[in-house]
Amino acid sequence: MSTSATADVDWDRVDLAQERAAIERFQAYDQKMQDVGWTLLRGNAGFCDRVIPSVGLQLQDLASYGGPIVGRAALGMERDFAVQTAARGSPAALSERFATNREIVRLGSIDPNGWEAEERLDPERLTRAHDHIDATLVEDGTISIAFADGESVDLDPVEVCATRFVLVSNSNTARGGRDRVFFGINFPGFAYDEDVFAAAVAHELAHNLLNHSDWLDRNRRSQRNVRRTEREADRLMPWLLANAGYDPSAAQQFMETWGPRHDGGLLRNRSHEGWDERVEHIAAEIPLVRALMQSDGAADWSLHFRREVDPRQGM
Repeated sequence: MSTSATADVDWDRVDLAQERAAIERFQAYDQKMQDVGWTLLRGNAGFCDRVIPSVGLQLQDLASYGGPIVGRAALGMERDFAVQTAARGSPAALSERFATNREIVRLGSIDPNGWEAEERLDPERLTRAHDHIDATLVEDGTISIAFADGESVDLDPVEVCATRFVLVSNSNTARGGRDRVFFGINFPGFAYDEDVFAAAVAHELAHNLLNHSDWLDRNRRSQRNVRRTEREADRLMPWLLANAGYDPSAAQQFMETWGPRHDGGLLRNRSHEGWDERVEHIAAEIPLVRALMQSDGAADWSLHFRREVDPRQGM
């Protein structure tokens, strides 16, 4: 970091221990989300329309921080790019090389630290780095990643459903959208047991896997149409959970836990049915899922799930 940039910081007003604690909290929530997300993506890869090779690695870029200089000081980092998370069970995690905050100097043939960036709150480089990893895995079938301490590791990917999970600061909402799922760090479901939280993640992921955004773009985002897509996402939750190794009844438990507390807010508006109705729709799917798991060892929703919207309508 430059001397002039460092001089712009009033270090007497900076509590580095507090800054590090805030970063570590964000990383812990991101780890939980990435662990659950990876499990769902990997477990359902056989039934998704679009799959991609992935190593389960989530990076951080200090340029995306509100105070990159303070962030470097709090984490003891010299560069901007480092490990954020390695999703549990992923090739990155299984390699045991991707400790949080370990600095990275090369992704394939590129050092992302050399890319231009704004002084703060610049998310573009981080997106570009993840795009580069994805493209390298598609083109080469593997990727070599080098660390600042001189070590490097080669990772071979596995197939997952094509979605990324993004944790958002200062938000308590969750939403899916084509190839992204966004969760606010203040989303109450983070406090739930993992399988129940996984149900919330499965709901947002279901919107992506069922191509709801494209369907609504073609057929109008009317109250009736949005309700149909929300009901489909609810009903798919236990299918996604079961294939990922979670108890499918956690979908019902999530709605029974969440609904009474939030029926007047996020989940109770004109685009959603009441929580008790949503529980009934979810509960009706669970016996079907259990029967398929027992007979086939998987709940193939691409074949057996009853759609409420025609995915080709409007094309």
